[in-house]
Amino acid sequence: MGRMIADIHITEKSFGDKSLIRNVKFSVDDGEKVGVVGRNGVGKSTLFGILTGKDNDFTGDVIYRRGVTVASTAQEHHGVGDSSVMSYVLGGLPEYSQLKEIIDTYPEKMGDNMRLIDAYTEALARFDDKGFYQIEEKIERELEAFQLDGVAYRPLSSLSGGQKRLIEIVKIMHSDAHLALIDEPTNHMDYVAKQQFIDWMKSAREAMLVITHDRDVLKEVDRIIELKDGECVSYKGNYDAYLRQNTQQTATGMNDYEHIEKRMVNLKQKILDYQRLKEKSRNPGTIQKFKRLETESREELAELEQVERPSFWIDRDSVESLDYKTAARYGKFKAKNIRIGLKDDQSRSSHVLVRVADLALGYGSEPLFEGINIDLREGESVEIRGRNGAGKTTLIRTLLNGPASQVKVFAGEMIIDSRTRIGVYEQEISEHLLGDALEAAIEKLYLDRGLAISDTKIRQLCADYLFTNADRSTPIARLSGGQKSRFQLIAMLANDPQLLILDEPTNHLDLPSIEELESALQKYSGAILYVSHDNYFREKLGGEVVQVGQK
Repeated sequence: MGRMIADIHITEKSFGDKSLIRNVKFSVDDGEKVGVVGRNGVGKSTLFGILTGKDNDFTGDVIYRRGVTVASTAQEHHGVGDSSVMSYVLGGLPEYSQLKEIIDTYPEKMGDNMRLIDAYTEALARFDDKGFYQIEEKIERELEAFQLDGVAYRPLSSLSGGQKRLIEIVKIMHSDAHLALIDEPTNHMDYVAKQQFIDWMKSAREAMLVITHDRDVLKEVDRIIELKDGECVSYKGNYDAYLRQNTQQTATGMNDYEHIEKRMVNLKQKILDYQRLKEKSRNPGTIQKFKRLETESREELAELEQVERPSFWIDRDSVESLDYKTAARYGKFKAKNIRIGLKDDQSRSSHVLVRVADLALGYGSEPLFEGINIDLREGESVEIRGRNGAGKTTLIRTLLNGPASQVKVFAGEMIIDSRTRIGVYEQEISEHLLGDALEAAIEKLYLDRGLAISDTKIRQLCADYLFTNADRSTPIARLSGGQKSRFQLIAMLANDPQLLILDEPTNHLDLPSIEELESALQKYSGAILYVSHDNYFREKLGGEVVQVGQK
């Protein structure tokens, strides 16, 4: 590996009275590709804010080797909506804007000022050195590969969320930085774009820190850093190596913690014994001795009571390979996970819920796609596969609501059994809920569909989906990406559906939650129609693949 380019040690970062990071310490070497994982809400984005210099309100040091440039993806695009995609990408290039500014403005104002003339000549040479004269064509070619042909000169604000994420990646690919900080890059990519990103990541010479729960990306990194309980653990190797090491470390950690628990029980008993012996004794020396032993035991107990119980999580496949004792211990200790209430009764009827025959849909005079056939029965899964823009969402919406005003059915037919209760997992939360506090939004959700809901049930749902008391009064718009995803799961399952329609459900969930979703879906007795670019998820759910548009 190359030399170290960044050394990071954050000793304390809090929000109000909540300490988010207590001791995060790691370094990054030249060219090293590092995945950053952790449960939702453990501070991954906060860590990135500190590393990019946006957040200085922390204790600790972030030291970059001299001359190191850092580039990072932005999640929000406030205030840059009017600039064109091209100027936004170019604006992210180190030196580009300064040099361009000099080249554009100095000829007017330099006159015979030698200092300015020198600066101008130097800027011209540097601009050429950096290949900036050919850069625009190169960027256009990349945008095309990411299915963004023709957007180079459109304003950034005219793009969808997913397209903006891709623009961020193109910007990083050109930033020529020593270290790239990339936050959830593949969330809106289809499988072709994702492969292109992974190929670039593997071949690029810069070092990268990538926050991601995309196991296809984690499979290709050199190292994984997990943020956990305010600290971080570093695992050498890729995702599979991480799972193996995590299983070992968790087993050891549980063992150690169990010893602490036993020791505490033991000490409490000893304190009682010493107190009794002290009271029974007549001899001042003996009384002193028991008093000293009691004090020592109390001090040790107080110290052990300070040890916070760690979070333990082992992936499901590894749990199956644990020995009996460790598995039992894991059952007792495992980290809280979301509880998804899906019916898994065995009395499946296998009547057809969705039938699509030779369907062609489109807008205007051209079909978007044609020849789609689906025969989906209870207990079965069907994956809808296609590139972004191929019409997957149009197909799903038309199935659910019939053709929208501008959608035209060119051929074929589609039938959903009208008695079917349907649950839909959507990317976007409906506008009319965003301003409501979580509790009120859950209530609205149920009442809108004519379903019974009580305060007790709302509290139970919040607990099942790991929302705290404070979260219950938080407006939906202010929840994190992962929390919003969990809210969408509550919305999907409210009417006890027989048919689930899932559009990229794993995007914002953390690894344990994705796994919980996978295992609930594998046991689910109804039918599932899904779109996902997560190869691990697709493998777990299986089912027939229906291709929409060209591969």
